[in-house]
Amino acid sequence: MSAGTASPASLDYIKMVMDADLVVQVVMVILAFSSVWSWAIMVQKSLALGRINKEADTFEAALNSGRALDDIAAAIGNQPKEPFQKLLVAVTSAWRDYKGKSMNAVQGEFLMAQVDRELSHIVTSEADSVEDGLSILAVIATATPFLGLFGTVWGIMNAFSAIASQGDTNLTTVAPAISEALFATALGLFAAIPAYVAFNLFNAKVSRFATRMESFADELMVSLTRRLGEKLGG
Repeated sequence: MSAGTASPASLDYIKMVMDADLVVQVVMVILAFSSVWSWAIMVQKSLALGRINKEADTFEAALNSGRALDDIAAAIGNQPKEPFQKLLVAVTSAWRDYKGKSMNAVQGEFLMAQVDRELSHIVTSEADSVEDGLSILAVIATATPFLGLFGTVWGIMNAFSAIASQGDTNLTTVAPAISEALFATALGLFAAIPAYVAFNLFNAKVSRFATRMESFADELMVSLTRRLGEKLGG
């Protein structure tokens, strides 16, 4: 190619945004913000789920070491911070309040129902806490393609408006508006696809962790039932 021949200009996305119609600019800014927001949630959820699962593994390893549940609960204290610790402390605290007292079958059933409700509340509360933020991913995954489509339609309308006002169908006349329109679509998909994938991935992980908590709560209830049976039988 000779020096005097112009080379095709690459797309300048910053200039494209700056030169876009105000409505399209607003759409692009919202889509860019949505994408950044969704990635921030993804990073936060990845770290949070990794942390709670690691702590759950460590806690279960301590349980499997042979130490008594009461000793582990005593070491944790009365203000546990992690889900599995809260479940254990709830059971051991309830049992501690009753084990030194005489108890009949009715009181035993009341104790079991009380502990079961508390464990269910902890499981639900902790699952909701871990799940917090996923609804935002769902909204971003659902709404951003339509917002990008709106920007696309608006850009195409601008292209037709340019044709009507200038009476010229030359590509140079409509190219800027068409480029803005297509860029809005691309931004919408760029925001939506990762958010959609992340929402489904994290939703599955939260469900697995909730199931893990429920299984541990069931094991604690079995342990409490056994203790209660020994007490009433004795």
